[in-house]
Amino acid sequence: MLKWIETTGKTERDAINTALEQLGLDDDSVSIEVITRGKTGFLGIGSCPAKVRVAYEVPDEPEEEIQPEPAEELPVEVAEDKAPVVKEQSEEPLPERSERIEEFLSGLLKRLDCPAEMKMQRNEAGIYQVELVGQNLGNLIGRRGETLDAIQQLTNYAVNRGQSKRVRIHIDAENYRAKREESLQRLARKTAGKALKYRRNMMLEPMNAYERHVIHAALQDYDSAISTYSTGAEPNRRIVVVFDRNV
Repeated sequence: MLKWIETTGKTERDAINTALEQLGLDDDSVSIEVITRGKTGFLGIGSCPAKVRVAYEVPDEPEEEIQPEPAEELPVEVAEDKAPVVKEQSEEPLPERSERIEEFLSGLLKRLDCPAEMKMQRNEAGIYQVELVGQNLGNLIGRRGETLDAIQQLTNYAVNRGQSKRVRIHIDAENYRAKREESLQRLARKTAGKALKYRRNMMLEPMNAYERHVIHAALQDYDSAISTYSTGAEPNRRIVVVFDRNV
């Protein structure tokens, strides 16, 4: 269910920060609409605060459950003392997760008819990093990494299914993600430069959550007059690079 609040501030960024503080959310978890842009006026005359509407998702309220009427009490037979049988969910040891990752990916790559060698390691944060190495892996990467993202999501689901302790799995091919990150950082700086030059907001193309995170991080300390926020709904969620005229 979608809800929203409206907040004001001296600048758009101040109004957005007020809303995020009230909701306990970050920029990429909400959709932001600028209702009124802030104006400083001349010597305080004609000034106007910025006003924004921040929309956010909340879980749907559960339907009221109807309690059944109590059943008629029946005599209880006393059985011999027996220990109850409890089936414990077996937790797969972490070393065996790597075997499941390799088994699942091998089967998937075979079905996709894309032979590739897997190089896997587990970093200090406990994340399994899998690098697919081979020739002509463009089909595994897909447009803007969409196929690679799908393979990563499927692998995470298959390996973590039925396990109480989840592990994170990152999958890359031909060092695509590092190259894409560098490209996004260049795009972020170029767009921020345009926003400063033309003194107006700039909107980027739709991106997934990972790519939006890269843009936010790249411009976090770029310039005091530049800030970012995300708007829209998946899969068309975009980043707006904001130029603050009051800074």
